[in-house]
Amino acid sequence: MILAQLATFASHSVSSLALFFQEEGGTVSFSPMGLWQHMGWPARCIAIILFIESIWSLAVMIDRYLYFTAARNQSREFAPKVAGALKDSKLEEAIKIADRSKKSHLAEVVTAGLQEFRASAGAPTEASIESSGRALDRAEAIVHAKLKRGLAVLATIGATAPFVGLLGTVIGILNAFQQIATQKTSGIGAVAGGISEALVTTAFGLLVAIPAVMAFNYFTGRVESFDVEMDNSSSELVDYFIKQSHKR
Repeated sequence: MILAQLATFASHSVSSLALFFQEEGGTVSFSPMGLWQHMGWPARCIAIILFIESIWSLAVMIDRYLYFTAARNQSREFAPKVAGALKDSKLEEAIKIADRSKKSHLAEVVTAGLQEFRASAGAPTEASIESSGRALDRAEAIVHAKLKRGLAVLATIGATAPFVGLLGTVIGILNAFQQIATQKTSGIGAVAGGISEALVTTAFGLLVAIPAVMAFNYFTGRVESFDVEMDNSSSELVDYFIKQSHKR
C-alpha cells in the first residue's frame, strides 16, 4: 500500500516537473542560447550591460596585475643598485639607474627627489633638503594615483552589478505575471520562462560582482603596500640628503 502511494506521488512529481519545462510551443531550453532567445528585450539589455561590465572589470584586473607585477620586479632590481650608487656618493649614476626603471614605483619617487637635490648639489642647504622632500611628496601622490587607476571601476561594478541583476529579476517576475494574465493559466509551465529569465540575470549579476569585489580588495592591499615602500624610500632619501649636507 505504501509502495503504491509512493509510486503515485513520484508519478505526480514527474508530471509537475514536465509541466515546468514545457511552453506553449515546445520545451524550454535552459542552455545560454535558449535562455537568450526566450528573454525579452528589457532583460536582454540588462544582460548586455552585465556582459560589458564583466569585460571591463576583467580588462582592469589584467592591466593592474601586469602593472603591479612589473612595478614589483623592477623595484626589487632598482633598490639595491641605487642604494649602492648613493653609498658611493654617485648621484648621477643613481639618477641614470632610476631612469632605466620606468615602471618601478620606487624609481619614480626617488628620481624626483634626486633631481631636485642635484640642483643644489654644490652646496646643499636646509632649504634645498626641504624642497627635495616636497618633490618626493608630489611624486608619491602622482604614483599613488597611477597605482589606483581603474580600481574605482572595480568598486563601482562590484557595488552595482547585483542591483542590475536584481532589476532583471524584477523584470523577469513581471514578465511571468504578464504571461499568466495573457494565457489565463496559473500553472508553473506558464511562468517557467519568466522565472528562468529572472534567475539568470540575478546569477549573472552576482557572477560579475563577486570577482570585481575580490579583485578590488586585493589590488587595494597591493597599493597600500606600495605606499609603505614609497614612504620608507622617501624617508631614507631625506636622511641621505641630511647626511650629505653635514659632510660639506
